[in-house]
Amino acid sequence: MYAATAVTVLAGKGITDHIAPADLISRGGLDVVALLVLVGWLYRRRPSAPEIPLVLAGLNIGLFAAMSTISAGKFPAGVGFGLFGILSLVRLRSAAFTLRDVAYTFVTLVIALCTGLPQRQTWMVVALVAVVLVAVLVVDDPRSYAPPTRTVKLTLDRIYPEPSLIAADVARRFGQAPLSVAVDEVDYVRETTRVSAQYPAGPDATAADTGTETGTAVDAEPREQVVVS
Repeated sequence: MYAATAVTVLAGKGITDHIAPADLISRGGLDVVALLVLVGWLYRRRPSAPEIPLVLAGLNIGLFAAMSTISAGKFPAGVGFGLFGILSLVRLRSAAFTLRDVAYTFVTLVIALCTGLPQRQTWMVVALVAVVLVAVLVVDDPRSYAPPTRTVKLTLDRIYPEPSLIAADVARRFGQAPLSVAVDEVDYVRETTRVSAQYPAGPDATAADTGTETGTAVDAEPREQVVVS
């Protein structure tokens, strides 16, 4: 009954002339299956930020709905540009986003574009989505990545004559040797040195959270500012 009512409403608005409900359901099902494979399996093969799957799913479903809406009825060109303008406002501002997350975001949008256009050959859409997923499966090999790390930015109250002394001083202050230390800035006026130290991400990286006798942790996120004086 509800399905017949929905079809009647769509027909009354002239939408069924451009898109059939069966075609919309089939394309929506293909999009959901592709999203489950991409986010539920491929993306979760390596540790990542827990909120990223929600972002990917939201972008995919939102773009699929926008494409289906634009192509389903008689909309002016300005409406289409306005919808894509709204999508362009979405920016990845958090430091938790990596280049890998950006790549998966782009793939998510591509899948939504492929499945969101109506009246396309089903075999072609399935083939394009399969090619994209296979490419991600082959290229994003979890074994080719180093273990995850976290970056701790430090401001040290001295200038070091040799860069090799910085890592030893950071390890002495934090109680844990960093994986690597990069010098960001040397201030000869204030006699301070700003560095970025990398520590393993995980349960073992507790020393970077507690600080030292004179250290203060400003933020508890994966990238935090720690001032040591």
